[in-house]
Amino acid sequence: MNKLSKLGVSALCGSLAAISAANAGDLTATGGATVTWLSEEGATTGNPIGMTSAVSFIGEGELDNGWGVKLTIAGNDAGAYSASNVKITLPGMGDVIINQGDSGTGIARMDDMTPSVYEEADGAGISAGIDKTVGVNGGTTIEVTPTEYMPAGLTARFAYSKDADGGNVNDKTAGGVTGALGSGWDITLEAGSDLTGVDGLTLWAGMSEYEQFQNAATVDGDGSERTYGIKYATGAFTVGFQMSDEETGETAITDYENTMYSVTFNVNDDLSIGYNHIESDQVTSGDHGDAEATSYQASYTMGGATFAISEVDIENRAYGTAATADVSGTVVSMALAF
Repeated sequence: MNKLSKLGVSALCGSLAAISAANAGDLTATGGATVTWLSEEGATTGNPIGMTSAVSFIGEGELDNGWGVKLTIAGNDAGAYSASNVKITLPGMGDVIINQGDSGTGIARMDDMTPSVYEEADGAGISAGIDKTVGVNGGTTIEVTPTEYMPAGLTARFAYSKDADGGNVNDKTAGGVTGALGSGWDITLEAGSDLTGVDGLTLWAGMSEYEQFQNAATVDGDGSERTYGIKYATGAFTVGFQMSDEETGETAITDYENTMYSVTFNVNDDLSIGYNHIESDQVTSGDHGDAEATSYQASYTMGGATFAISEVDIENRAYGTAATADVSGTVVSMALAF
């Protein structure tokens, strides 16, 4: 992390100045770059060398009324805007986050929480085309995390979006209807060992309800999502299991039922290995295949560099039944943090 400067300003930025004046704030920048090599068996992949880079700016401080404020702006490849959020900490009450563009709110943060040493089974560079829980995260959301009167070890969050697929909206403007989704809300719960009473045990669950405009031929009802899971760490081992279900409200595809499980092992402080698996049943009026992805992974950390490799096998990619829907490949990654 490189600290650019320490600012004694009346506000962190224009967005926070609208709330109140801050006594002082810190502005920091973090960055990273990842280089990958991807090979897919039986397919022409072109140039297998890929690269991604990202820089994030974080401004935070405390307002005159005791509120804590934090602004995060994330940049993507080539300096392109990726996401931002404003976090307000209310003493004795909890946090309020206005989030735009990332997957850090609502039930989307729980799309797959099973442990891994590199990535999820279907997220290690070769996509399986599996539908997962998203909730209202597709639109700008307001999420509340209360702390008052909450039992130790329990984290509850409530997220709301007026237009659940409305995308990013500038200040003093309103986004038009960009898709079938309307307003909706998510609730998530996460219980740690302080609540469960078992060291290393974590439980989580989430639900989402969202409206859909039923003026399209493909939509005949509102949508809902559910997920729950368990993770247990003991010694060098961590195991996890999770299930999710999505009622789409669509005419042809009515339901997705996903099952995920994994196990990881820390060989030492630097080297870890893992196994991840996901399978997804698409309930539809036509012919379909149950999509599956399996990944064997290993990662090694050396200073600020992390080297990882993942062997991926996919069956029925994107729920297809053709022979070309079965693919496999290898992803090699070098991630650098600064």
